[in-house]
This record gives sequence, C-alpha cells and structure tokens, in this order.
Amino acid sequence: MARPATTTPGNVARVLRIVHEDGPVTRAELTRSTGLNRSTVLALVGELVERGLVHEEFPAAGAAAADRPAGVGRPSAVVRASGDVVAAAVTVEIDTVAVVLVALDGTVRDRLVEPQPSVPTAVVAIDAVARLLGVLTARAAPELRLVGVGVAVPGIVRVEDGVVRDAPHLGWRDEPFAGPLAEHLGLPVRAANDANLGAWAERLYGSARGVDDLVYLNGGASGIGGGIVSAGRPFSGADGYAGELGHTFVAANGVRCHCGAVGCLETEASRDALTAVTGTAPDDLDALAAALAEGHDAVERVVDRQVTALATAIRNAIHTVDPEVVVLGGFLGVLLGHVGGRVEDDVRAQTMAAMTDRLRIVPAELGRDVLVRGAAELGFADLLRDGAVPTAIPTTATGATAIGATAIGATAAGTTDTATPATDTDHSTTDRDDAVEEARTA
Repeated sequence: MARPATTTPGNVARVLRIVHEDGPVTRAELTRSTGLNRSTVLALVGELVERGLVHEEFPAAGAAAADRPAGVGRPSAVVRASGDVVAAAVTVEIDTVAVVLVALDGTVRDRLVEPQPSVPTAVVAIDAVARLLGVLTARAAPELRLVGVGVAVPGIVRVEDGVVRDAPHLGWRDEPFAGPLAEHLGLPVRAANDANLGAWAERLYGSARGVDDLVYLNGGASGIGGGIVSAGRPFSGADGYAGELGHTFVAANGVRCHCGAVGCLETEASRDALTAVTGTAPDDLDALAAALAEGHDAVERVVDRQVTALATAIRNAIHTVDPEVVVLGGFLGVLLGHVGGRVEDDVRAQTMAAMTDRLRIVPAELGRDVLVRGAAELGFADLLRDGAVPTAIPTTATGATAIGATAIGATAAGTTDTATPATDTDHSTTDRDDAVEEARTA
C-alpha cells in the first residue's frame, strides 16, 4: 500500500512541474533549482514515484555524474516524468476534430483525427471528441492513466468556464464547451484560445524555450491567431481575450474581414490565397513549401503581398509588447522559410531601432504538434497545480471504463491503489521515512 502523503503539497507540485517542463533532471539539479535540502527533495521525489507520476533512473556503477566531481560520492538519480500518465489534447478546426494522448514526459502516445464533412457545431464537436477518445481508450495500454482534457479552440474563449464567446470561422458564439464536454466524459476539461496555447507551448518546449517575452503567430485553416507571453507569463488580458493579432490592422485598402473591419492581417495574408495560387492541398505544408521554392512569378506576387502584411503586423506587435522573439507557425512558418531574412529586414525597416536590437523572428519548432502540446498543458493543469490525480473514474460517452481507471493513484471509493510503489534502490526505507519526516516542515 502506498504511504500517505506527508510532504507539503505545494512542494510536491513544484517538483513535478520542474520534472515535467525541464526534465529529465537529477535529484541534485532539483535541489539546486528549488532551494530545498537534499532530504526534502528525496522525500518529494519518493512521493511522486509512489504516485506513479515520475520514475528514477540510477547511473551504472562507476559512471561519473555531470553534477559531481568524478569519483566523489554516488551519482545522483535522474528523475523522469511518467510516460504512462496522459492528458487528452483536443483541437477543433473547421474541417477536423482531433484527439491526441500526450504523456507527462511530452511523448505523443496516440492520436486520432476525424475529418468533418462540414464546419462542426459545438454539439457535433463534443460528440466527435467523446467518440475519438472512446476509441483511443479502448485500444490504449492498460497502464495509461488519463488525468484531464485540454481543448484548443480557434476563437475567443472565456478561460474560467470554457465558454467560447466567438469563434467566427466555426460559427460559434457564446457556446458552452468545456462544461458539457466534462459532463460527457467524466473528466476535468479546460478550453482556451489555440494561439495562446501555441505561444505557451513554444515557450516551454519549442523555438522560444525559456524566453520570457515573445509573440506567436499561427496560420491555419481558421485564419491567423496570435498569442503573447510577457515577463514569463501568458498575457491574456482582463477576460482572456488578448492576442487577437490576426485582426491587427495592416492595409487601408484591404479586404473586409468577417470581424467587420477592413485590412486585417488574416485577410491580407491567408493560407487559402497561397494554396490557391500554388495548387496545393490546404493541409499539406510540405507541398506548399516545395511549390513556393519553384519561384513562379504569380506565386511570388502573392508572397510579396503577404510578406508586406505580415511585417506590418509584426511591427505593430513589437511596438506594443516589445518581444525578444517572434515565432511563426503553420503556413506563416513556411512563408518565413521561403523568404528567409526578408521578413525580419522588412520589420526592422519600419520599427524603432532600439526595439529590434535583440529581435529574432523564427519558425515554430513544434510543427503540427504545437497546439497539441499547448492543449495538453491545459489537461495537466490540475495535476501540476496540486500533484494529485483525479478522484473519479473517468468513463467515455458509451460508458466504457477509460484509460487505466483502476490504476489511478487516488481512485474512487472501493477501489485499490495499484500505482507502482517506489523502489528503494538508492536508499533504505528508513532513510526515506526520515526524509519524509523532515519534509513535513519544509
């Protein structure tokens, strides 16, 4: 039986977040980064191991660890987030609904994408998510544990309750989504704007890793979305609606946008215009890149207009939030790859010089999984806040037991805790008990 948790919950979650976001890390590195003493870190890691949220690996005998002089003491154990604890990352587009199982260690365990014959309503999307998740859970390994669901929506989302206030490409307005989906699945569900999630994912794991001030622009089937990270935190505004950079003004004589304005970025730089002139499939970015490389005059004229609009939008963002890095995803990343430094040159030509001293404009590194990784962070939010797994056994819409329900560390009444107990490979049980006692006062 797992020992009752006696460590400080805040410190348990703190260590789990570090391992999840920065791992794998050694116990010595955890000690340095948290400022806690070695015995406390030992106890905290031990508790996470008992919950099945992390596991430890011990270097082979005689191996010199990176964090100690060779031959001095024992190598520090490496702590890795579990690959068996997963969140369901949901993306909803005008033509597809996708559900991806992302593990706490960042690996993608499985995915299903369902093409939609028409733009899905909220009800249709909820049914599709339940159906896809049912298939994924039915074929999943029994040891997987599903802890939450995160949804990336191409629109304005009220983050506190997951109501989609306005998703114009989907035709959704004031649609409850996270709540009904949670009732359908029996799992915690959170929803947010897709580009905001993409910005945070690139900051944690992608081309802006560790950057505290960045702007992210993603071009996809539902137009252009933007997300901002400022001072190391997501910049969401009063109601979570900040970052609508697709609707920044770039052309006085431009096309009227669905939002009612004229000359928005997403009307002046659009995936549809590029795929139409290149004759490529809308969702085939590799084919688009190859077609752009051919350099046909008609294609280059469209590219020129879009680069001009994009540079103006980036200039607006720089003068507003002063980012260090601008990350371009989706077809905007392909466009950047085609024109190289031209986007940055155009931006610098129309921006106050001091504000571009450190500026970098880079393609998104996470590729098609950028929104998936961001949505997964939402799915892990409750777990990373308190280090506790859900207390209810999730079920799919058909009533089938979901992934590894009986393996959830804190299960529903009447079930047993079957999480793998910690192994005392590196220390005795007495040492662990002493460390747990010390951690009570941490």
